[in-house]
Amino acid sequence: MHTDGACRGNPGPGGWGVVMRYQDRCKTLSGFAAETTNNRMELTAVIEGLRALKRPCEVIVHTDSKYVMHGISEWLANWKRNGWKTAARKPVKNDDLWRRLDTESARHRVDWRWVKAHAGVADNELADRLANEAIDAETN
Repeated sequence: MHTDGACRGNPGPGGWGVVMRYQDRCKTLSGFAAETTNNRMELTAVIEGLRALKRPCEVIVHTDSKYVMHGISEWLANWKRNGWKTAARKPVKNDDLWRRLDTESARHRVDWRWVKAHAGVADNELADRLANEAIDAETN
């Protein structure tokens, strides 16, 4: 699975895209939000991709978002332990989406992988295109 989010302005209109491949099959998903941030769209893409899986499975999630990667691999456990507060005792931003991502990812065995954005990784480029097309479809 490759996921990406996009936002025109931050905040502004945003979109998310997902490319899911299994054997010779490919499924794409995308969506739009009228007023959002890039980080919210990055999180939403992963949540929607995992939610689309019909049953628990092993999945490799590729994201170009360091926010998602650091959050899921470094910060999430501490946020939960601290009652959804940061190390500075401030409320976690986007905690609604982090909670949903925590729930969705718990259903699966997820291998999280970061990929460089706009570096020619075909499915990452496609996820980016889907996210931007979702914005275009709603704003043009």
